[in-house]
Formats: sequence, C-alpha cells, structure tokens
Amino acid sequence: MKNNIGIGIVGGGIGGLTAALALLRRGFDVTVYEQTPKLQEVGAGLQISPNGVRVLASLGIEEELMGIAFIPEGKEIRLWSTGDTWKLFDLGQESVERYGFPYITVHRNDLHQILKHAVEALKPDAIRLAHRSTDIEQSGSKATIHFDGKRSATHDVVIGADGVHSKIREQLFGSGPVKFTGLVAWRGVIPMELLPERLRRPVGTNWVGPGGHVIHYPIRRGELMNFTSVVERRDWQVESWSEPGTNAEYHADYPDWNEDVHAYIEAIPQPFKWALIARPPMQRWVEGRVALLGDACHPSLPFLAQGAVMALEDGCILGRAFEEFETVEEALDRYQKIRVPRTTKAVNGAAANAERFHNPILANKAGAQKYVDEQWEPQKVVDRYEWLFRYDATSIPLAGSAVEPA
Repeated sequence: MKNNIGIGIVGGGIGGLTAALALLRRGFDVTVYEQTPKLQEVGAGLQISPNGVRVLASLGIEEELMGIAFIPEGKEIRLWSTGDTWKLFDLGQESVERYGFPYITVHRNDLHQILKHAVEALKPDAIRLAHRSTDIEQSGSKATIHFDGKRSATHDVVIGADGVHSKIREQLFGSGPVKFTGLVAWRGVIPMELLPERLRRPVGTNWVGPGGHVIHYPIRRGELMNFTSVVERRDWQVESWSEPGTNAEYHADYPDWNEDVHAYIEAIPQPFKWALIARPPMQRWVEGRVALLGDACHPSLPFLAQGAVMALEDGCILGRAFEEFETVEEALDRYQKIRVPRTTKAVNGAAANAERFHNPILANKAGAQKYVDEQWEPQKVVDRYEWLFRYDATSIPLAGSAVEPA
C-alpha cells in the first residue's frame, strides 16, 4: 500500500504505541491521541514471553528492552499452605534455544517509556496528549475523531486502542456483555531490599490454592519484585487498577496461607485491588475505516500472562498488513482474519486457568500432590504454552485463503 495515508490511533498504551511504531517504521504517517495529560502507564509488572520479545526485537528496540528487563531462570508452582514446590519449566537460555528469544519480565512503565521514545524518535510530534475522544464519524474514505474540548482530526484510518473500557468499541459495536467473575485481584511492587534473602528468588512463582492464587517475579533488572494475586470474593466490583487497598485487608484475603506469602504482602508499600470482569472475545473488530486493537477487542483475565503480548502481536500484524496489501479495506480485513482466532484462543485459555489455579482439591496436601501432577504434567504444559511461544507475528503468511493456525 502507498504509505501516504494518514493513520490516527486512539490510545497511547502499549498496544497503541506498538502499532504506531510498526507503522512509522514502514513509512506511514501516524498520530497517537492519548486522553491523559501525561503519558504514563498504570500498573506494575508484565511477563513478556518469547513471542512478544520477538515482536519488540523486530521494532528495533531489543537493546533498550534488555536493559530494563529481568530474565527469570524458570517458573514454578507452589502449594498455598505448605510451600511445596514443583518446577513448571526452565526459562533463561533454554527459552532462547527453544524459541529464539528469551522470556522476560518488565515493569510496565519501563516498556511503555521505551515505546514512547522510539515513536518520538521517528516522529517527534506523533503523540498528542490530553485528547479524549468522544466519538468517530465516517464519511467515504475518511474517519474523523472528535475530542472533548479539542479540534477534531480526520484520517484515512482510525485504530481504536483505547483499552478495556473502549469508547470506540462501544460506539461501533455496543458495550457488549460483561460479567463480574467473583474474583478480586491485588497487586503491588516491592523494592527487593525490603525482602529477606530467601524471598529474592530469580524465578516466576505461582502459588495455587483453594479460592485464590498468587504470582510473583522480579522486574527492572531484579531491583523490584512484582506481586499479584487473585482471590474469590464478591464484595468488591470496582474495575480500576488504581484503587488503593490496605496490607491488613490483603492479609485477611489469604487466611492460613504460607508465611512466605504473608511476608511478601507485608512488604508491599501500597497494595491496589480491582474486580475482574469477564468479556467474551469479539469476532468482529472492523467497521469501515475503523479497527480495534488490544484490550479494546480482546480483554483477557490475567491467568495466561498474554494480555499485553497479544496487543504487541496485534500491532505487528497491523503494520505488516498495511505494508503488504494494496487497499485499506484489504489490510484491515486480513488483520482481523489473522488475529481473531489466536486472540480468542488466548482469552479462552486464560479463563480456563482460573479454575485450574483455584481448585478446591488443593485444600489438602495429598489431593494437591495428585492434582498438580495431573494438571502440570509436562505434556500438558507443552500443550498449554507451546502454541503461544512459537508464534511468529513477524513472518506468518498474511495472504491467501487459509488463516495461519493460532
């Protein structure tokens, strides 16, 4: 496609900036509209599996990425009560040998800043802050974004990367069904020096138990420990990543859990909590000259560590589609056809893990041993993750009648 078309991206998060960078590197004119007055990501740690690192490397930021990342030695399962430990799989060099790229953990804001600087290096005025979109109007081959208190902007294409509460999705396709899962998530970031030496382990750990689970892993070169968890409780239904909680309330959600879990909780300077809301993955992302991307069209529960990675892949495929196809319509159609099956499988896989992590069989040690042996048997682990990690968004065929398997 001729790269003289103008593309507007609504949303300056990780997905929106990845798409912007993928398109700018191919010579397209891109403008990103972000509603906040300062471009910064909320949240904490992210796990970026090899399929996501491959995308970031293709965008020319691998060196910067590895400068802020941590490479865990492996992943493990621990039992909520006794702390019994089972190795899940090795990472580190084994990931590079198996998939071509490492499995890394990062602070979300560190990755966000790298993407921001890379976008601005290619187009210094690409990002427009304090632009909150109100609606989109399409006419012929143009799409106009209207903003609250700002001048409207007209582009040849608009990408809605405006997150889980997407206004663009709501305008084009309706708000869609939502369901409170009965699950509440907690998160916190702990400076590593606040933890005793025995808790500074260089691995990703998943504690499983009846009614809840806990995940922690080092980020930012090992300077911080990211700590997140999910518990079954129905009295909190606010879906916000920035709602503060207290350490005392956090402790109370995990009665009788292993002392190590409570040592981590106690060390969190400020914990946050939010309700987990389930939304079915959309099968249609495109309407005319407007397309959705990332959490705007496939928000996922946080049980497969692929939410951000799916957005990275979206951005990569979108950039390739605009480069490879002759018309906007064909590019958007192929983008949708390629991405919908894979993201649907990822969202459904994350939902399936919720029950796996919280099974009541885990209440007693004897049942737990048998359950872990069954659920994390090596071949099942391969079946659960291999299709994710081996996917190459930078080279899978986009043309032809057959869509690349997810």
